[in-house]
Amino acid sequence: MIRKEANNKARQRRHVRVRNTISGTKDMPRLNVFRSNNGIYVQVIDDEAAKTLASSSNLELKIKNGGNIEAAKAVGKDIAEKCKKLKIKKVVFDRGGYQYHGRVAALADAAREAGLEF
Repeated sequence: MIRKEANNKARQRRHVRVRNTISGTKDMPRLNVFRSNNGIYVQVIDDEAAKTLASSSNLELKIKNGGNIEAAKAVGKDIAEKCKKLKIKKVVFDRGGYQYHGRVAALADAAREAGLEF
């Protein structure tokens, strides 16, 4: 249990470092990813107005096992479609302190294939 808390604190420190350099605007919002053992969640955020423009998750899509790559691909495709409806074409990708690997990379690739640019 202690190791898990230490890993999460390290991830949060990495995320703060990344957030010091990237920020979302109205024209180019931030695509933020959060993953847990059981799910994956993504938000498109305008940091200037402090508003979430769109969001998606495996819970919203009613995918039972959200801790796998297939769920991440479905969430990535869904968020790209929501962004198209809002006429958002470009985003800044915020991996949330996670490695760009596995579910995070699958989500990003699916969003790119569905039309988002980052």
